[in-house]
Parts: sequence; structure tokens; C-alpha cells
Amino acid sequence: MGQIQQFLPFLLMFVVIYFFMIRPQQKRAKSEKEFENGLKVGDKIITKSGIHGKIAELADTTVIIETMAGKLKMERSSISLELSATLNKKA
Repeated sequence: MGQIQQFLPFLLMFVVIYFFMIRPQQKRAKSEKEFENGLKVGDKIITKSGIHGKIAELADTTVIIETMAGKLKMERSSISLELSATLNKKA
């Protein structure tokens, strides 16, 4: 019984860390992955570096976006979920 009481604070700290740090990060990663897989040609997006554009072509891991300056090839992971969602919500 004494050994269980010694490890109880450590167990409690792990549970708190899991629910406040690890689990929300896993949910965020899952929603970003779903967003990346749901992209289609013609979607208006904003990259994490702030570039606005429209998707012209899609590949497995890359995307070609059309901007006012021309076409750019970028990684799908560089598209911001939050910024693109606010852009599409306004329109």
C-alpha cells in the first residue's frame, strides 16, 4: 500500500500531462491531416508563410498554387488550416 501511495503523484502528473498536452496535439495533427487530404483543385488557400493563392494542381505530397505573381510548387503541409479556414469563411 505504501508503494502505491509513493507512485500516485507521478501517475497523476502523467494523466494531467496526457489530457492537457498530448491528446490535444494528437487531435490537431489528425485534423490537419484530414484538411490536407480534403484539398481539391480550385480551393483558395493561405500558406503558413502568408502566401495567398488558389490550388492549380495536386500531387501526392506537393501542390501547385496559382498566385498573382505566377505559379508556385509547395508541400501540402505548408498550407495553414486556420488561415485557410478563415479565408473561406469570409467568402
